Order: sequence, then C-alpha cells, then structure tokens
Amino acid sequence: MIDDYLFEGGENGLWFVIKLNRTMDDAGLVQVDPEIVFQGVGWDDELLSDLAGSGARVNDVSVENSLAISGNTVYFANSGGLVQGWDISGVKDGKDPERVFRFWTGDDTDASVVIDGDGMLYVASERERASTYDRSDEVGQLMKLDPSKPDDPLVWSVHDPASDPPQGACEEVNCYGIWATPALWNGMVYVGTNHGRVLGVRQDTGEVVWEKKLPGPTWQSPVVVDDVMILGDCSGVLHAFDVSDPDVDPPELWTVQLEGCIESTPAVFEGRIFVGARGGKFYAIGDE
Repeated sequence: MIDDYLFEGGENGLWFVIKLNRTMDDAGLVQVDPEIVFQGVGWDDELLSDLAGSGARVNDVSVENSLAISGNTVYFANSGGLVQGWDISGVKDGKDPERVFRFWTGDDTDASVVIDGDGMLYVASERERASTYDRSDEVGQLMKLDPSKPDDPLVWSVHDPASDPPQGACEEVNCYGIWATPALWNGMVYVGTNHGRVLGVRQDTGEVVWEKKLPGPTWQSPVVVDDVMILGDCSGVLHAFDVSDPDVDPPELWTVQLEGCIESTPAVFEGRIFVGARGGKFYAIGDE
C-alpha cells in the first residue's frame, strides 16, 4: 500500500491498483469505498510461447506472491516465472502503469520479490517444469537482478540442486527449487528450499557461505530479528540460529517442538513469536 492505493495480484493472473477512498466517520472509524482504477494482465504472448509444452494455461500464470515496490516501480512474479516491473508514477494523476522490466525465470515463481536499498531484486524460483529445464538451468533458482540493466539484469545465481531432478512428471516431493521468500540481513541472503536446504548466500557475490539440511520442505520465509534467524521445518521444529557473524555457519541457539509441518512464516512482536503449523494449532512462543 502507498497512501490511499492498494497494489494486489490475483490468482487469475491479473494484477490490480485499487483506490481505497478512505474517510473517517463521526465516530472516528475509518471507512473505505474501494475502486479498481487499473487492472493489468500479468502474462504476455512471449511467456505463453516459452511455456509451450508444459501444459500451461492462463490459470498457470497466477500471481501468488506479494507485490513489492521500490521508488515508483511495483515488482511481482507469476507461476509462469515472469518477473515484471511496472512504473506507477502516474497512478495518482489517472495514468495507467507501464511495464518497464521483464525477466523470465523459467519456472513457477511464488516467492515474493525482495528489494534491497540499492534497488536490486532477489528472486526465488521453483524447478519443476521439465519443458523449461534449459531456462531454469541457465538462470538458477535464487537470483539477483539489476532492473537498471533490463537487457541483461542477472547479477548472480544459485542453483538447486547440484544434480538433475528426476525426469518426467514432477511429483511435489521431487520438485526442486524454492517456494520461500528470501530474507536479507547484514549482507547475506537467507532462504530455504523445497528439499530442506537452508542457504546463507553473500548478497554481493552470490557465494554460498554455508548450508544446512532440515526436514523439508522449508516453505516458510526465514525471519531475522536482532541477529537471530528463526525458521521452521517440516518435522514441526522451530529453530533459532545466531547469524551475528555472516562469515560462519550459524550455531543453533534453541529449538521448540510444535505439532505438524511448519509452513507459515513466523511473526515476531513484542518479544513473542507467532506461528501456525500443520497440526492445526497457532502458537505464541516466548520466554514465559
């Protein structure tokens, strides 16, 4: 959200700019009267052509991540692997957004685009479409993109896995790549993969400094607060790692056993960690 405008993607492959028209009533309560002021298509003919042979349809190019904004540009990706940037500088004046950046990862990209202070994009993608393995192998599954160089934006990439996945239809457990949104902290990129690899990657060079193995899939996004990285695994264990020194494999500080695979991203608020798990329970975790 920026001011009175909401930017949202849809599972139908469209993305929207919505003016909320917020007002305050006599009781001091906020009222909204939402109005769609722009509706854009999140795919193009080139993408559908690139996906030919994968069985992709329009509903296979849904926007399942959160939109991210840097300056006057909104960024998002879709299930067809299309990363886009749209100029929204004229929205308040009634001007439609214009696409200014396009990059194809080759496969389903559900993780949200993360943007650093220099405007660089960190994109995590899956690797499950056999028909697009060539592109996935070319650009990797974790990539840093420079949108100021739209013709050649790839700065570095990290591949998952080192060996090829099984050929043919990709069952969910055999799919490789990343569903989780990366976290940036102290010059590092932290992310978990579908098979439980947890990576610490240098933000500037893409060097993998360390790697851990947890029971996968690790679909939730790592959360880093006060040099502590919090991450759950699919055996129901919530982990805390000391990431104060980016040059070392972070030691584990503590664990808490929960019920069921932890797929949701933890939230940290006023000394408490809030997280849900597949066992059907929602937890508040703290010192007391």
